[in-house]
Amino acid sequence: MAKQRGKDLQARIPRVVSAHYDQKTGRIVIHLSSKLIVSFSPGDVEGLEDARPSQLSKIEISPSGFGIYFPAVDADLYVPGLLEGFLGSKAWMASRLGQLGGRSSSRAKKAASRANGRLGGRPRKAVER
Repeated sequence: MAKQRGKDLQARIPRVVSAHYDQKTGRIVIHLSSKLIVSFSPGDVEGLEDARPSQLSKIEISPSGFGIYFPAVDADLYVPGLLEGFLGSKAWMASRLGQLGGRSSSRAKKAASRANGRLGGRPRKAVER
């Protein structure tokens, strides 16, 4: 049963043929069996965000072809998830979205910040002694 599901998955979803880190562009490049080439910035992927270029140079492809592994940082990527836009766990992705929202500089956010400042700003945290 599991073997059949694996065969069905391999028939439907492209597998990794090769993968490398392109130092010129600073991106991971993945070649798929469908002839599609996917590239992304390591800074946008959980587990690779702090990796140095030297740590990204060695990439191993899983036997199934559905994953890639970066041994220098002990990070795995599930390629079908990557193709669906999942660059990390749900918690990690939510924190990244929160960071992006926090950088927002809309007129409404600036006005709310000014109004909050007029009220004395953010309350200070109580210091335990």
